[in-house]
Amino acid sequence: MRLRAYEPGDFDALYKIDQSCFPRGIAYSKTTLRYFLELASAECLLAVEDDEIAGFILSEVDGPLAHIITLDVAEAHRRSGVGSLLLNAAEKNLSGQGVRTVFLETAVNNHAAVNFWSRHGYIQEGILKRYYLGRIDGYEMRKKLLAGGK
Repeated sequence: MRLRAYEPGDFDALYKIDQSCFPRGIAYSKTTLRYFLELASAECLLAVEDDEIAGFILSEVDGPLAHIITLDVAEAHRRSGVGSLLLNAAEKNLSGQGVRTVFLETAVNNHAAVNFWSRHGYIQEGILKRYYLGRIDGYEMRKKLLAGGK
Protein backbone atom coordinates (compact mmCIF):
# COMPACT_ATOMS: atom_id res chain seq x y z
CA MET A 1 0.00 0.00 0.00
CA ARG A 2 1.40 3.39 -0.94
CA LEU A 3 0.16 6.90 -0.24
CA ARG A 4 -0.03 9.68 -2.77
CA ALA A 5 -1.73 13.01 -3.34
CA TYR A 6 -5.01 13.36 -5.23
CA GLU A 7 -4.86 14.08 -8.96
CA PRO A 8 -7.87 15.29 -11.01
CA GLY A 9 -7.97 11.98 -12.92
CA ASP A 10 -8.84 10.23 -9.62
CA PHE A 11 -12.19 11.99 -9.27
CA ASP A 12 -14.47 9.26 -10.66
CA ALA A 13 -12.88 6.58 -8.46
CA LEU A 14 -13.19 8.77 -5.34
CA TYR A 15 -16.81 9.55 -6.13
CA LYS A 16 -17.58 5.85 -6.55
CA ILE A 17 -15.91 5.00 -3.22
CA ASP A 18 -17.79 7.80 -1.42
CA GLN A 19 -21.11 6.56 -2.83
CA SER A 20 -20.35 3.07 -1.51
CA CYS A 21 -19.42 4.34 1.97
CA PHE A 22 -22.48 6.40 2.79
CA PRO A 23 -26.24 6.17 2.25
CA ARG A 24 -27.97 8.21 -0.42
CA GLY A 25 -28.34 11.78 0.76
CA ILE A 26 -25.32 11.54 3.05
CA ALA A 27 -22.82 10.54 0.35
CA TYR A 28 -21.56 13.60 -1.51
CA SER A 29 -22.96 14.60 -4.87
CA LYS A 30 -20.40 14.98 -7.67
CA THR A 31 -20.77 18.76 -7.39
CA THR A 32 -20.15 18.81 -3.63
CA LEU A 33 -17.21 16.39 -3.76
CA ARG A 34 -15.61 18.37 -6.59
CA TYR A 35 -16.15 21.61 -4.62
CA PHE A 36 -14.30 20.24 -1.58
CA LEU A 37 -11.47 18.75 -3.66
CA GLU A 38 -10.92 22.06 -5.48
CA LEU A 39 -10.72 24.24 -2.35
CA ALA A 40 -7.34 25.94 -2.14
CA SER A 41 -7.15 24.86 1.51
CA ALA A 42 -8.06 21.20 0.79
CA GLU A 43 -5.70 18.27 1.05
CA CYS A 44 -6.57 14.83 -0.24
CA LEU A 45 -4.40 11.79 0.38
CA LEU A 46 -5.01 8.44 -1.33
CA ALA A 47 -4.05 4.90 -0.35
CA VAL A 48 -3.27 2.93 -3.51
CA GLU A 49 -2.59 -0.77 -3.98
CA ASP A 50 -1.73 -2.21 -7.39
CA ASP A 51 -2.98 1.00 -9.09
CA GLU A 52 -6.36 0.65 -7.34
CA ILE A 53 -7.49 3.35 -4.93
CA ALA A 54 -8.21 1.62 -1.63
CA GLY A 55 -9.31 4.76 0.19
CA PHE A 56 -8.85 8.47 0.70
CA ILE A 57 -8.95 11.19 3.33
CA LEU A 58 -10.00 14.72 2.48
CA SER A 59 -9.33 17.58 4.87
CA GLU A 60 -9.41 21.35 4.86
CA VAL A 61 -6.90 23.52 6.71
CA ASP A 62 -7.60 26.90 8.28
CA GLY A 63 -4.53 28.01 10.23
CA PRO A 64 -4.21 25.93 13.41
CA LEU A 65 -7.54 24.20 12.74
CA ALA A 66 -8.30 21.39 10.26
CA HIS A 67 -11.59 19.76 9.31
CA ILE A 68 -11.70 16.17 8.11
CA ILE A 69 -14.33 16.34 5.41
CA THR A 70 -14.38 12.61 4.79
CA LEU A 71 -12.40 9.42 5.24
CA ASP A 72 -13.56 6.72 2.82
CA VAL A 73 -12.28 3.17 2.37
CA ALA A 74 -13.37 0.92 -0.50
CA GLU A 75 -15.35 -2.08 0.71
CA ALA A 76 -12.71 -4.62 -0.30
CA HIS A 77 -10.13 -2.82 1.88
CA ARG A 78 -12.17 -2.15 5.02
CA ARG A 79 -10.92 -3.46 8.37
CA SER A 80 -7.41 -3.90 6.95
CA GLY A 81 -5.77 -0.79 8.41
CA VAL A 82 -6.26 1.50 5.39
CA GLY A 83 -8.31 4.03 7.34
CA SER A 84 -5.75 4.17 10.14
CA LEU A 85 -2.90 4.48 7.63
CA LEU A 86 -4.61 7.41 5.92
CA LEU A 87 -5.56 9.12 9.18
CA ASN A 88 -2.09 8.80 10.70
CA ALA A 89 -0.44 10.19 7.56
CA ALA A 90 -2.94 13.07 7.32
CA GLU A 91 -2.49 13.97 11.00
CA LYS A 92 1.29 13.98 10.58
CA ASN A 93 1.01 16.26 7.52
CA LEU A 94 -1.43 18.57 9.27
CA SER A 95 0.71 18.79 12.40
CA GLY A 96 3.72 19.66 10.26
CA GLN A 97 1.73 22.59 8.85
CA GLY A 98 1.00 23.97 12.30
CA VAL A 99 -2.47 22.48 12.74
CA ARG A 100 -3.17 21.93 16.44
CA THR A 101 -6.83 20.86 16.40
CA VAL A 102 -8.68 18.56 14.01
CA PHE A 103 -12.44 18.22 13.98
CA LEU A 104 -15.00 16.17 12.08
CA GLU A 105 -18.62 15.14 12.10
CA THR A 106 -20.05 11.62 12.16
CA ALA A 107 -23.56 10.26 12.55
CA VAL A 108 -24.43 9.14 16.08
CA ASN A 109 -25.81 5.88 14.66
CA ASN A 110 -22.63 5.07 12.70
CA HIS A 111 -21.15 3.01 15.52
CA ALA A 112 -18.21 1.70 13.47
CA ALA A 113 -17.15 5.27 12.64
CA VAL A 114 -17.65 6.56 16.20
CA ASN A 115 -15.52 3.66 17.51
CA PHE A 116 -12.84 4.24 14.84
CA TRP A 117 -12.52 7.94 15.66
CA SER A 118 -12.55 7.27 19.42
CA ARG A 119 -9.76 4.67 19.07
CA HIS A 120 -7.70 7.35 17.33
CA GLY A 121 -8.10 9.88 20.13
CA TYR A 122 -11.08 11.90 18.90
CA ILE A 123 -13.41 13.10 21.65
CA GLN A 124 -17.12 13.81 21.26
CA GLU A 125 -17.44 17.56 21.78
CA GLY A 126 -21.11 18.07 20.97
CA ILE A 127 -24.22 16.86 19.21
CA LEU A 128 -25.36 18.42 15.96
CA LYS A 129 -29.14 18.02 15.95
CA ARG A 130 -30.63 16.63 12.72
CA TYR A 131 -27.28 17.14 10.95
CA TYR A 132 -27.76 14.34 8.43
CA LEU A 133 -30.80 14.26 6.17
CA GLY A 134 -32.57 16.64 8.54
CA ARG A 135 -33.27 13.80 10.96
CA ILE A 136 -30.08 12.02 12.09
CA ASP A 137 -27.99 13.65 14.79
CA GLY A 138 -24.24 13.92 14.37
CA TYR A 139 -21.35 14.08 16.78
CA GLU A 140 -18.77 16.78 16.42
CA MET A 141 -15.48 15.15 17.39
CA ARG A 142 -12.12 16.81 18.01
CA LYS A 143 -8.53 15.88 18.61
CA LYS A 144 -5.58 18.01 19.68
CA LEU A 145 -2.38 17.40 17.69
CA LEU A 146 1.11 17.75 19.07
CA ALA A 147 3.69 19.88 17.28
CA GLY A 148 5.77 17.84 14.86
CA GLY A 149 3.77 14.64 15.28
CA LYS A 150 0.25 13.61 16.03
